[in-house]
Parts: sequence; C-alpha cells; structure tokens
Amino acid sequence: MTSGSASDRLALVSAGDTYSAADWEKATAAVLRKSGRMTEADPDTAVWDKLTRTTLDGIAVAPIGTPAGAAEAAPTGVPGAAPFTRGRLAEKPEIGWDIRAHFSGLAAKALNEAALLDLENGVNSLWLQVGGTLAPADLGAALQGVFLDLAPVTIDAPEDPIAAAEAYVALLTELDVTPAEGTNLGADPIGAQVRGEGAISLDVVDAVAALARRAGTLGVVVDGSALHDQGASDAQELGYSLAVGAAYLRRLVAAGAGIDEALALIEFRYAATAEQFPTIAKFRAARRLWARVAELSGASAAAGGQRQHAVTSRPMMAKYDPYVNMLRTTVAAFAAGVGGAEAITVLPFDEPLGQPSVLGRRNARNTSSLLISESHLAKVADPAGGSYAVERLTDDLARAGWEEFGRIEAAGGIVAALEDGSLLARVEKVVEAREAEIARRKRPLTGVSEFPNLSEELPERAVNPDADEVRRYGASFEALRDEPANGRVFLATLGSVASHTARATFASNLFAAGGIAVDVAGATADVDALVAAYDGQAVVCLAGADKTYAAWGAAAAEALRAAGARRVILAGKPGESTVAADLIDDSCAVGVNALEFLTNTRESLS
Repeated sequence: MTSGSASDRLALVSAGDTYSAADWEKATAAVLRKSGRMTEADPDTAVWDKLTRTTLDGIAVAPIGTPAGAAEAAPTGVPGAAPFTRGRLAEKPEIGWDIRAHFSGLAAKALNEAALLDLENGVNSLWLQVGGTLAPADLGAALQGVFLDLAPVTIDAPEDPIAAAEAYVALLTELDVTPAEGTNLGADPIGAQVRGEGAISLDVVDAVAALARRAGTLGVVVDGSALHDQGASDAQELGYSLAVGAAYLRRLVAAGAGIDEALALIEFRYAATAEQFPTIAKFRAARRLWARVAELSGASAAAGGQRQHAVTSRPMMAKYDPYVNMLRTTVAAFAAGVGGAEAITVLPFDEPLGQPSVLGRRNARNTSSLLISESHLAKVADPAGGSYAVERLTDDLARAGWEEFGRIEAAGGIVAALEDGSLLARVEKVVEAREAEIARRKRPLTGVSEFPNLSEELPERAVNPDADEVRRYGASFEALRDEPANGRVFLATLGSVASHTARATFASNLFAAGGIAVDVAGATADVDALVAAYDGQAVVCLAGADKTYAAWGAAAAEALRAAGARRVILAGKPGESTVAADLIDDSCAVGVNALEFLTNTRESLS
C-alpha cells in the first residue's frame, strides 16, 4: 500500500520474525531425522553435509545461501556495465528475449512452411542448419516470405560455412535488405571439429568475418554446446568457450580488425540444462569471464559485453517418455532467462525421436512465450542478482571455468588441446563420473532410469538425416530398453499388499528401467500360495517386509528354486533380512548399480 495509516499497511514481517542459522539447522534437522536421513546422535549442524551436493566440477552447492558464503564473491556491478555479470544490457528489451527456432534436416519447402508458422506464432529469429538436406543455394526458397530485416537469421553450416555465408549475403543483396540486428553468418570451425565435421581451418573465420563486416551482420559463433553435447561439465564448457573465443579474436585481429570490432562480430552459444541454479550461474559467470578476456585484450570497457544464445541441452533429453522433455526444457529455459541469455532456443520435446512434429515446435516456442508474457520473467534485469546462493555459485563456477581456460591455454591453445587430446580426456573423466552416478540412480532420469513406462507407445517421427550426434545422459538405459528382454521376472510378493508394496514397487520400477517386465504374484499367505502363482520364470525376485522375510523368506527362496527358478533376487539389502546369503543370487536396494544389476538379470533371462 502507498497510503493510509501504518496499521492499514501490509506488514511482510513482524518484529519477531528474526531467526538465526541455528534455528534453521534445528528445524531442518527435525525433518531429516523424521525421514531417516539423520539420527538423534547427529548434531543439528550435520544438515549442511546432508543437504549440500557437489557438481561434476567439484563445486559445493549448499542448501541455502548465507552472507558468509557469498562474502568472497567478486563484485558483480550493475546490468549493462563491466564485468557484465548482471547482463550485457542495462535494460531488458521489450520482447524479453529473442525466441529462436532451430531447423535441421528439412528441405527448402518444408523448412519455409515451418519457419513461417513459427514466426507467425511468436518466434523472433531463425537458426538454420545449412548443408546436407538444405544446400546453400536453397536459402532463398527456404526463406521466401520471411522479412529478413525484422527476423534475424543465424547460419549453422559446419560442412561449408563460407559457401553458406556467401549465399546468404547474396540473398540479402538480391533482396536489397538491411539484415535484422543479430543476424549471424555463424562461422565456428572449431565447434565443427568437435562435432566431427572435419579438420580445423581458421581461414574460415577470416573469410566469413569479412563477409559479415560488409553485410553489417555478426560473423562468428562460439558454440559451447558443442563440447557440452560430448559430455562436458559446466566449467569445461565455459573454459572451452573462452579458449575458442580467444582463438577467434587473435585471428580477427591478425587479419586487421580492431579488438572492439572483433568482439562485436561474436556471439556465444551455451547449453541450458534442467539443473536450474548451475545454469543460472553459468550464464552469469560466462559474461564475467568474457569481460575479463576482453579487458586483457585491450578492449574498451563497453566492448566486453558477451552476446549470449542459450539452447536447451540435447544430452539431458530422452527418447523414452519424451513428454517429460517438456518439463526439462521448461526448467532450462527458465534458468537461461533468469541467467540473462538474450536469445533462447527451446528444442522440441520429440527431437530425440527424429524430425520434430508441429506439436513439438508449438510447445517449444510457447514455452518461452509463456515465461515472458504470462510469468513476466523478462521484466527484471538479473532477477537472481543478490541471492547469496547464486552469487556464490556464480563466483565458484567462474573460477572453475577460468582454471579450465588456463589449462587449455597452457597446452598451446584450443587447437593444440584438441589435437593432443588433453581437453577431451578431461571431458571423458567427467562422462565417467556422470555415468557412475546415473548407473546408481544418484542422478535420476525420470521416465528412463526412474518411473519408466514399459507399455508406452513412442510417437513416430521422420528421421532427421542431419541431426548432430550427442551423448545423451540416459543412453545406457535406453540401449537396454531398445532390446526387449528374453523373458519376464516373477515378482514373488510375500505377505499382504500392505507389507510388500514398497519393495515390490521399487523392484518393478527398477526392472522396467532395463526393459524387463514382471509377473506379480499378488498377496500370498504362505509358501504354497507363492509356488502356486509361480509360472516357471527363470528369474524370481522376493519382495516383502523384513518380518515376512524372517518368517518364511528362506523357505520361499528354496521352494521357488526347487520349482525351476535359476536366479533368486532379494528386494532389499541382505543384511536387513534373515534370508541366508547362500539362498539368493543378487539383491536390489537404493544405491545399487542399476545398470550392472539389470545387465546381469537380462543375461539370466536369456
């Protein structure tokens, strides 16, 4: 309220609403003790260790931010000024952010129809993959009816970037059009190398940048998502992008461009994931780091603002239960928007299945439209600024990214680091660490490693012949699902429904993650009832409460093995039951290496 007496005004807090860290620790510890994550013997201060998680870069993410935690973070300044942590621009554009649609694997006519539909329904700019299905000579037909002075176009032509850039500039000349601000001819030879598109030739940068300067467009893309798609961590993506950007700056300056002019030709692309806070921090940290590179290069303070394009992560998406991808991309787009990305591409939920459908494209563009127009997310510059947790995470990630940049430069620069394999070797270590967490479901993938739906019918999509190869996080589980198991597991449910439901549900979901269906015995009162329900399956899994295991679990295991079961699995930890270890072949509980367990089970079904 803005008027009236003090008693009429809304009080957001009262005089007594003051709490200490100890108060929070006490309240949080009570919840963790109730859930079994802490014992009465644990001190309240243990909540920090219990709830703090560590990223793949070794960065600790505390459950809440504190003034002390952010005390050593570097100053962030204000939006629109160096170090640009809080944004390249002082104010948000009226459109919020540029909603950029991606097109790949479409011939000219189909691409034109899809692009016009997107532009008529909320998309602001186009990102076109040229080469393969769409030849450079087809750009005119693909963009027929598109107002190129209003809609920026970013060219992505890893096979022949010079030919694609020449074709687009020729089209602008033919139409006598001044290209829309933000148009980019998209040279990125190092990114093309990382994606497996051939050897690096930095001559491409010279040629395309010269075309860009004449046409009045951007000319270069530093695509950090190229390394992300190979499994890189956030800090590795940041360090890689700095090293690539530095390499392009050196090339442009050597070709005669001033440092400010060279900086103005470059746009950066980063992946946005469903890990909300790390993604927010990554975009903020990237701007701070690039501003430092610009400063060390002798640029003016105003020239160091990094132009950012976010694309929702391809590796985080799943082929199975693809509709969950909409949840992932919504969180990613939210985080990228909060983090200050100026253009955001939300990939359609069905892209992992092939060529996205009309539904997929509509949902993708509407994600940004809803965040901008209904959630008003883009009204505030740097909405996360000042958050202790975000400021600390931004600072930690910036330092980790700078260290990775230093390692690449120490190897002789990005070209040398790719040639000697040192960078990709570090990425491989991150992939191994992530895979280990995914295998044990410490990094759960909904619809893939957790809560899979074996009876789902995947929507059919046409093949996209130009799709980039990525290392999807759920690939190992998807590979199991791709090959149906040679049999079903008999879920030997011991006792009443109430007593066996928890473990039976856990085991059923675990088996389903490996493409293994189960036959459920139902409520069974004794061994005879259990054996009567058994139908000769090679693998059985006992599922019941500890008391039931103690009462007749051993007898059930012996009877089922006598009836023909070759492999007996216990749902739960063997040490928690009285079923003798020599009566069972395996067990499954929280923390089990699910991939190893499922592979062994499938082999026993063969």
